[in-house]
Amino acid sequence: MTELVERVDDQDRVLGVVDRGDAIRRGWLHRIATTVCRDELGRFLVCRRAEGLSRYPGYHEVSFGGAVDVGESYQAAAARELAEELGIDVPVREVVKFLCHGEIGSYWLGVHEAVIAGDVSPDPKAVSWVGWLTSAELSEAAGQHRFIPDGQEALRRYLEARSASPGL
Repeated sequence: MTELVERVDDQDRVLGVVDRGDAIRRGWLHRIATTVCRDELGRFLVCRRAEGLSRYPGYHEVSFGGAVDVGESYQAAAARELAEELGIDVPVREVVKFLCHGEIGSYWLGVHEAVIAGDVSPDPKAVSWVGWLTSAELSEAAGQHRFIPDGQEALRRYLEARSASPGL
């Protein structure tokens, strides 16, 4: 199945519509939206990706997201991905956007935050486990499990942005 995305420049301006696979293979910039989920106690929602996924099967991750569809905003994509991956409909708020030089290429990454008060219903095709971890538990888990490097960079930027603007 072809996944169309907007190819963008180094200022995040749209250049055209391309296949996401082509964008990755050719190193073309495109847009990704992700969300760091927290609960009312400040714990992070962490998942282990399903083994059948093409990218990073079995890795742990602290953000949930994917490609921004053609004509879609980062925020709308972040909310859509939460609905698809976790079965939840919650407000998301952009915290930081940056040009990510990731493991499989460079792309613009919009990092969002969502506060989740209820249960999640992860898509078993995408997620094999979820759990709530405190900051200390997350740091410990990062030393014990394989985490997606790009997700760790997104978390670092998210935490920096929150520290710089405590009202976020």
